[in-house]
Order: sequence, then structure tokens, then C-alpha cells
Amino acid sequence: MKQDHLDEISGVSTTGHEWDGIRELNNPMPRWWVYTYYATIVWALGYTVFYPAWPLVTSATQGVLGYSSRGEVKAELASVEAERSAHTAALANKSVSEILADDTLRQTAIQSGAAAFKVNCVQCHGSGAAGGAGYPNLNDDDWLWGGKPEQIEYTIAHGIRSAGDADTHQSEMPAFSDILDREQIASVAAFVVSLSGTPKNSGLVKKGRTVFAESCAACHGNDARGNQELGAPDLADAIWLKTHGEAGIVAQIKAPKHGMMPAWGARLGDTAVKELTVFVHSLGGGQVVRGSLFPPGEKREITRVARPA
Repeated sequence: MKQDHLDEISGVSTTGHEWDGIRELNNPMPRWWVYTYYATIVWALGYTVFYPAWPLVTSATQGVLGYSSRGEVKAELASVEAERSAHTAALANKSVSEILADDTLRQTAIQSGAAAFKVNCVQCHGSGAAGGAGYPNLNDDDWLWGGKPEQIEYTIAHGIRSAGDADTHQSEMPAFSDILDREQIASVAAFVVSLSGTPKNSGLVKKGRTVFAESCAACHGNDARGNQELGAPDLADAIWLKTHGEAGIVAQIKAPKHGMMPAWGARLGDTAVKELTVFVHSLGGGQVVRGSLFPPGEKREITRVARPA
């Protein structure tokens, strides 16, 4: 039998392990460590008695305290829902105009609407509501169907070209490739560009103005400022939803792209629609109607912001 080796310097026997001439001393574990180890064993045994611990075939041991993490979460959710119910009831009984006129209700609706926006709207409009190609920027005051509170509410509730909602916004720009020839399309595109920039061929602008008056003004207006009743965009600003640039405008005239927004009223309910309306209106681009709907002393400066190319 191999004899224990005694370390000459410390006088402590070694474990018999050796690495490159280095031997491991066989020192006992510190007392505090041993006691801590025993305490963890006692704590583990106690935990299995008082709390759910051992898995069974279809469930687990419940523990003498009857504690359940799911039950705790359920109770917390019920508490939050009870707290929200009072606010929800207040919002449900008020119109959007009344909510906007009441600072407390308005702040409550903004907070709830921001949460609803993150769940239902950011996929298209972005987390900052700045939109993108084909998706409107909700921070500016360029509105296809109107930015007044009741108009925003209607758009959210009924959507745009939303199947299954008889009251949804409907509009459709015809494919002018079947109506106008190539030169007419190029000229009207040059005219549209001239309203906010410089076209490649300024010689086409005059003819394009005539083509616009004959084929486009019925929806976009004689001044090209659009028509919110028809969902016709303002062409005189530098904000472009579907495309930008002269070539893009030509493509849109030839074969227009038409977006779709779901009707959220049936999905979310009237109260959530009101909350979303107040939140969107609070972003800064909402148009004020019937005097100021903001609290006294609070100023809102609404500016037209060009969407990035």
C-alpha cells in the first residue's frame, strides 16, 4: 500500500496527486465552508417540503404552503386589470373630443394608446411612428384622410381598403398607362416634380400642367393639394408615400400601388380605438379642430416634415 507523502515545509500529508513535481496538500475544508454546505442541504430539504419541487407524472408536489408562481402572476394581473378598469370605464363613456379636453383622461389615453400602438401598429408605422416606404409617417401633418381627432378615429376604426368593413375608406388611382401615352405621363410627372423641386426636363412642365388639369385635378385638386375626402395625396409638398423621384412618379402614374390598413375597431374595440386616436394625435402632427383641444398653457407647433427619400 502506498504511503502518504508528508510535505517537508508544512508538515501536512499530501493527497498522492502530483503534477510536474507539484503535490497537493491534503488540508481539511474550512469550517465555515463545511457549515455552509450543511446549511444548503437543510435549506434544499426544507424547500422541497414547503414549495413545489418534485415532478410527478402530470403535475408536481404542491408543498405545504400551497405556493404557485402562476397563481402569483395571475393575482398580479388581476390587480393591474382592476386598476385599469376604472380608467377604461372613464374612457369608454367619453368621446375623443371630451378625452382630449380633460388633461387626466388625455394622459391616461396616451399611455394606454402608446402600449396598444407598440403591439398593433409598429409593424407598419415603426416604433417611432415615422413610417417608411408605403407606410405613412404619423409625426407630420401630411394626412391622406385627415388628421383631425374624429378623422383619425374613423380611419383607425374602419381602416383603408379593409375587406369586411363596409365603412372602410375606399379610393383607387387608375393605371394611367391605359389612359395616357408615354409623353403625357412624362410631362405630368415633370409638372408634379416642379411643384416641390426641379424636373429633369423643364420643357415638359407646361404640357404636364394641361394634362394634370384634364386627368388628375378631379382628385388631387386644381392646386394639387389633394383631397382628404377621397384620400388623394397632396402633390405640392415634398412628402412621398409610395415612391419618390421623377422615375418613381412615372411608375406610380403608370401602375399605382395601393396600400391597405386593417379595420381595428372590430379587433380592438371602441375604447382601444379612442386610446390609439389620442396617442396618434399627440405625436405632433394631429390637426386641431374646434379650437384648441390642449390644456391651457400647452402649446403645440405643427410643422410639415418631409419624409426622407
